[in-house]
Amino acid sequence: MFKITLRTFRKLSQLFFLALFFLLFRLTDYSGLDEIPYAVNIFFRWDPLVAATVLLSAKVLVSLLLPSLFVIALTMVFGRVFCGWICPMGTLLDGTGKVIHAPAQSGQSLRSVKYVLLGIILVSSLFGLQLVGYLDPFSLLVRGFTLAVDPVFNLLVTGFFDPLYRYAPQWLSNISEPVYGVLQDSVLPYKQTFFQLSTLSGCVLLAIFALEKLEKRFWCRNLCPLGALLAIFSRFSIFRRFPKQACKGCRDCAPNCRMNAFDSDGRQLRHEECTLCMDCVDDCVNQPSRFRFAVPNSPMQIDMSRRSFIGAGLAGITLPLLSKVDAAHTLPRPFLLRPPGAADGNEFFSRCVRCGECMKVCIQNALQPCFLESGYEGMFTPRLIPRLGYCEFNCTLCGQVCPTGAIGRLSQSEKHSFVIGRAVFDPARCLPFADQSPCIVCEEHCPTYDKAIKFQEVTVVNRQGKSVALKQPYIIPELCIGCGICENKCPLPGDSAVRVVRAGKQSEEDGFGY
Repeated sequence: MFKITLRTFRKLSQLFFLALFFLLFRLTDYSGLDEIPYAVNIFFRWDPLVAATVLLSAKVLVSLLLPSLFVIALTMVFGRVFCGWICPMGTLLDGTGKVIHAPAQSGQSLRSVKYVLLGIILVSSLFGLQLVGYLDPFSLLVRGFTLAVDPVFNLLVTGFFDPLYRYAPQWLSNISEPVYGVLQDSVLPYKQTFFQLSTLSGCVLLAIFALEKLEKRFWCRNLCPLGALLAIFSRFSIFRRFPKQACKGCRDCAPNCRMNAFDSDGRQLRHEECTLCMDCVDDCVNQPSRFRFAVPNSPMQIDMSRRSFIGAGLAGITLPLLSKVDAAHTLPRPFLLRPPGAADGNEFFSRCVRCGECMKVCIQNALQPCFLESGYEGMFTPRLIPRLGYCEFNCTLCGQVCPTGAIGRLSQSEKHSFVIGRAVFDPARCLPFADQSPCIVCEEHCPTYDKAIKFQEVTVVNRQGKSVALKQPYIIPELCIGCGICENKCPLPGDSAVRVVRAGKQSEEDGFGY
């Protein structure tokens, strides 16, 4: 007979929030509307680590992140219940543990590593270097699913149904097409997407799950900086397990604890490591264990040595200094375009948490992750690559889903006038200049109300020695916003004959003008 236990409620909670995560992930997509009426980035709004690093790095309090205070308050009452009952990364790791079986508890504990990583991230943020996107569980999860899992999933599904539609008998196609339609309306993305760094992002995510082979919830125990931050606050929580020690003569709860929350001899529970999974309560044969409200007294020390604490602080100071002397900052990057509404320079880097939400929602698949173009601190930040996709003239979705304001929310009229870059023609490749042959593709697609691409009519002698009348394009800088559609639609193979370069002071310093 099925017995309802505390563990049952925990599992139901985990399934609910995991389903919510995937629902919001799917809703972070173009649906034919100009507005996304849901808080699809709610998990980032709940993330106190994101809120803390943006506050320290950008020196600004982002109102969208205020719900993270609720998670702090929840932790100070119930401990790390967020890790055990809500976090979708933890739920996926628990599910992975059903397939990948970890060995028995090892005596070696690496849980101090997560406090070191937390210290580095916070101190680096204080000195202007934003590193949270590399280790925050939600950034890793959303980015990994956006860049790798979702495109592969869509590729597999469409790769199965497309041949059925093309080559299968009509009766089979009559069955498969409605099924495919349901999948398109429910779990498949708006279109097949392609991303740079998809392999790297997928491998990072796979590595996190593969670590389950070493220990249950290896990531949560040893590496997660958000878990470390919540662990510090959980030291003051008032909802605690009693007794704090494993029972004499039994102690089954200690070796079975998924967080290895008991100390090395299995007697004392380290409360800051407990995620309230309730396994020890439900599995206890004698039923002496329970959780109840009590005033904490004499909490154990955080599992981090003074030497590690100092080392984390020094690393957090050193990394920002090293990034400032990175030669990547001195190289001109005229083609490194940021999304419309992106904050200027350092503020963009300070706010961006590399979550990938903007890339997920981009209609034309134009936003791609950076690699090392702007130094390691710019890795996974979004950039516009017009040759892969252009910025839709009426679209403002990337600013709507950005949880930190790194990409500002623009009205449609503001978007129409926001300058991402400026288009520049290469006469050596443009057909009317280089080949004396007619081409007006770029002008036809220019979306600005008064075309930013105009023509001057000239008469030239072509390669056959004949005089021909041609329209040669030129740019009106005041009208061009750098959406990139001209570069995207240029019919030349390889590099386009028109390129979008960064606008403003930076482009002038780089020597790219008109």
